[in-house]
Amino acid sequence: MTPQEYCQQKASASGSSFYYSFLFLPPERRQAITALYAFCREVDDVVDECNDPQVAAGKLAWWRAEIDGLYAGRPQHPVTLALQAVLPRFNLPQELLLEIIDGMEMDLRQTRYLDFKALSLYCYRVASVVGLLAAEIFGYADRQTLKYANDLGMAFQLTNIIRDVGEDARRARVYLPMDELKRFDVPVADILNARHSENFHRLMEFQIERAEGYYAQAMSQLPDIDRKTQRPGLIMAAIYRTLLDEIKRDGCLVLKQRTSLTPLRKLWIAWRTWVKE
Repeated sequence: MTPQEYCQQKASASGSSFYYSFLFLPPERRQAITALYAFCREVDDVVDECNDPQVAAGKLAWWRAEIDGLYAGRPQHPVTLALQAVLPRFNLPQELLLEIIDGMEMDLRQTRYLDFKALSLYCYRVASVVGLLAAEIFGYADRQTLKYANDLGMAFQLTNIIRDVGEDARRARVYLPMDELKRFDVPVADILNARHSENFHRLMEFQIERAEGYYAQAMSQLPDIDRKTQRPGLIMAAIYRTLLDEIKRDGCLVLKQRTSLTPLRKLWIAWRTWVKE
């Protein structure tokens, strides 16, 4: 199996909305974004699948060294070998890849966030940075597009947090800011024990409204000159905003269920958005 085939398998197996967003890209850009996505999956899986925090920390340290090796011209892993093949063509700063690992390490150190400012740093590292790297791969003429990419990454991560409240709680993780739980009078125990209430519903409507605000802000910052090149991000936004609408329509029942869209629906949204843009 070649490094590119490994990354393709990693991306397609996840069933992520990200995968559907770059199906229509030219081969060189698709190869680059697939390698980037595979890297994100690898380091994310370290945190999600490793039960021992010390072992997970060791694996992330290995990935940090592997990124150093990538930029020194001696990668070992299939993902970094695939990234090495696209580095001459695309500007993928080493510090941004390391920042993604920083975000994963935050998951090993904390399971609560006191306020939105603290959560924003986490979202920046695990999502906005990915958006900035993706924007480099997709291409842009106006640097304003980087502000769009930053805010869109934030919107995506906030959507993930909303969708996964129950799933994260079963891992004893609560990404909703503690001061906002207090404001809406939702005890942490209600989330950990999957107790849906009217207060929790109002809290989630507030979270959805914030995410929608980031989508709107991102779209307002995308220059017309870069709309075509940034179509993969617009596809992701269309899929994720549809998901957010579904969660709202279902009554924010995220504590006991994980709302998702079928692969066929994602593909339809991707094709429709690609053609429209």
